[in-house]
Amino acid sequence: MQLTADRNDEVTLVTACDLIRRAHALGAEYIQTPECTTMMEPDKKLTLEKALPESEHPSVKAFSALAAELGIWLHIGSLIVGTEETRAANRALLFSPKGEIAARYDKIHMFDVVIPDGQSYRESATFKPGEKAVVAKLPWGELGMGICYDVRFPYLFRAQAKKGAMILTAPAAFTKFTGEAHWHTLLKARAIENGCFVIAAGQCGVHAEGRETYGHSLIIAPWGEILADGGDQPGIVVADIDLDRVKQAREMVPSIHHDREFSLS
Repeated sequence: MQLTADRNDEVTLVTACDLIRRAHALGAEYIQTPECTTMMEPDKKLTLEKALPESEHPSVKAFSALAAELGIWLHIGSLIVGTEETRAANRALLFSPKGEIAARYDKIHMFDVVIPDGQSYRESATFKPGEKAVVAKLPWGELGMGICYDVRFPYLFRAQAKKGAMILTAPAAFTKFTGEAHWHTLLKARAIENGCFVIAAGQCGVHAEGRETYGHSLIIAPWGEILADGGDQPGIVVADIDLDRVKQAREMVPSIHHDREFSLS
């Protein structure tokens, strides 16, 4: 699913829950939401003030209850979570059909860039980078967890694939400028080189203070075919996933088994 997050958690939470219910009504058993699902706050000071601890976070409680009510695997692409540090965590949460947190992943790679459209981003000033890659277990196969800028670091997804991941994820709030240039290419590459499905839910539209995100939530097959593209408006993106296609792709091009150690001079 994709949406346009407000700068206030409680406002977007209503929209997010509605979209999740709509996806479930279409038969989805695993549902993924974008990075910063319920809040896109451009002001660092306000972000940190609004970043509640996981145990007190109203969205955590709401999504846990919703996953249990619907009996789904609910992958919240990320929430802004308060920590005991001076920076927040950009944290993905995977809820089981019982509403339990089955996996957590804190975004490892920070988007610290100035892009040619004049916008500047320094995530490391607000968020503490994660230090642990995560492969979670679903009933159908292993799930590699990533967030947005992580997609530019192939070694993360390679390590997950070699650990058993059959589905790689990159929920995002990709800028419109970089998305138009690189989004589809990067995600297709991660799918093809690892022989994995890739699922990437995205923020879309115009947010507070004019930040634009690209949308185009994607579901990509291991051979690189785009099974679904969410376009540039809020909504639901669905596809049937046949994990036998992972084995088929890796049999045709078994590069995942051909990694070699090498020196660099």
